[in-house]
Amino acid sequence: MVYKVRVILDAKENIFRDIEVKGKQTLWNLHLGIKSAFSLQGDELSTFNLLEEDGTIVKSVPLEDMSDDGDGEIMSDVYIDEAFQSKGDKAQFQYGLLDLWEFFCELVEVIEETKGVNYPITVYRFGNVPLKAPSKNGSTGGAKKKSAMPLMDDDFSFDDDFGGNANFSDEDDNFDEDDEDDDYNDDVFEDDDDNEER
Repeated sequence: MVYKVRVILDAKENIFRDIEVKGKQTLWNLHLGIKSAFSLQGDELSTFNLLEEDGTIVKSVPLEDMSDDGDGEIMSDVYIDEAFQSKGDKAQFQYGLLDLWEFFCELVEVIEETKGVNYPITVYRFGNVPLKAPSKNGSTGGAKKKSAMPLMDDDFSFDDDFGGNANFSDEDDNFDEDDEDDDYNDDVFEDDDDNEER
């Protein structure tokens, strides 16, 4: 049997693709189909998160085994008919790390296999894929994604923690006053200044 999976890009606009993949192919094959359908470049790390109806993650299936003992389940271990057992079953697909693309996958139909077709195949396209991964607020530019880089979140600010209030300049003023009390050879500094001017 062939499983028609609707893959929706997590973006402000409606952008999705319908991909047909055989039930006895694996999540690895669907991963290749999604890469092709959305023109995703490179060989980035990716993960399928199989979801309950309420969106709770049942199981995460990565592209490569990241477990310490080396016996974790990966995409090539899980058949499509195991991941999507009935119509309406859902999964989340994440592609990339710094530039994180997120998709929602849903099984919309199970149909007979067409002879001579090389699966997976994209059978329907809607919307134009942006050049960069959409951020959570719908604009492009994946670096601000909260799930990818927590330290790059909008609520983290370098200025807040490291002196947007000119704290360092106050300390510098105090340091200058201390210099006047110390017995340094001022002529040496004047010579240096003269050399810089030449």
